[in-house]
Amino acid sequence: MFIELDLQSETPIYAQLIDQLIEGIASGELKPGDPLPSVRRLAEDLGINLHTVNKSYNLLKQEGFLQVHRKKGVIVQPDGMPGVTEAFEEKLRQQLRSLAAAAAVRGMSEEAFTQKSRSVYRNAITNRGGEQR
Repeated sequence: MFIELDLQSETPIYAQLIDQLIEGIASGELKPGDPLPSVRRLAEDLGINLHTVNKSYNLLKQEGFLQVHRKKGVIVQPDGMPGVTEAFEEKLRQQLRSLAAAAAVRGMSEEAFTQKSRSVYRNAITNRGGEQR
């Protein structure tokens, strides 16, 4: 999986890494049980601090996306992905509220916002073969 970080972004590096790993899982590029690079290896490959990778992996583990084994290393959760929780719904609601407000201020219609949201969602869950997961 190709990971591209924007070191000039206002989004923290650990959050960019989390987002890209979740996108890889959603698209099917990363499958349940797939191994991920070790913390040290990924940090070296990306040219970032190993504590940043460790933070990302730990947060993804807490959310149920990854498993960490002493001998197997880090793997994508093989037993299914976490479900939709109230906390996730609240986070989603807050993010959508901010985006909807910014779109409205710029003159984007509700219909255009909804269409763009649908397009982004479908793109996120479409694997490289063009099939929806």
